[in-house]
Amino acid sequence: MNRTPSASKVRLQKFLADCGVASRRAAEELIVSGQVMVNGKRVTELGSKVDPFNDQVRVGRRFIKALPCGALIFNKPREVVCTKKDPGGRATVADYLPQRFKSYFPVGRLDYDSTGLVILTNDGEMAERLMHPRFSMKRIYQVRVEGRLSDETRLRVKKGVKLRDGYATADLKFMRADHKHSWLEVTVKEGRNRLVRRLLEAVGHPVSKLKRVQHGPVRLGMLKPGELRVFSFAEYRTLRSKVFELSSSADKPPRTRPKPRVRPKPRSRG
Repeated sequence: MNRTPSASKVRLQKFLADCGVASRRAAEELIVSGQVMVNGKRVTELGSKVDPFNDQVRVGRRFIKALPCGALIFNKPREVVCTKKDPGGRATVADYLPQRFKSYFPVGRLDYDSTGLVILTNDGEMAERLMHPRFSMKRIYQVRVEGRLSDETRLRVKKGVKLRDGYATADLKFMRADHKHSWLEVTVKEGRNRLVRRLLEAVGHPVSKLKRVQHGPVRLGMLKPGELRVFSFAEYRTLRSKVFELSSSADKPPRTRPKPRVRPKPRSRG
């Protein structure tokens, strides 16, 4: 049975994100900058919609076709850039991807010297929910820092530390220590650039090693550095459902108690 045009059309930026061209935000930038053509006409309005199966969409010289969505996880080694291309010629996460997954993009980033879990997908909507701060998707890191943290410092970090781009908080769980270093499990709910490193340096404990072990509902598991694991379609659908469930609950406005009704004071009788 044929679908009606109104039922089959989706927003252009969503289509581009779902096809693995870029994340939703980056797709919007491509549209606004005039790099997207639909049926031979340049489209610059973000409200534009396309039929993924009938409209001809082009970004630059590349024709975009609807692709099945999926996801994989990768254990990023040190000295690998968490982008698809690097102008300086350094190794990137894309270098580790088989050809059939070249359209997948990393969900967020890890520093050049950091290791651990990176989720890659061509599902722009799921990626947005994993990355955007408003969804409060937790990231868990195993971190080695200089010195030994006091209880007062851990409490200060939990309450919030002022950085150059605003306040940041984290939950710190002590793992072990020696005479020079402490190992911590650090949980944050946003992905600002080098956030964990800047936060711990601000309280006097620079980071010497950092490994991400969890992002949202996804755990690194036993993957070795440089290894990846492709999710089956059933696993991907389960992951997507879980991400949307977690992000939807985080995005709800806080419930407020109704204000108590104030009874008027009885008028005094003369």
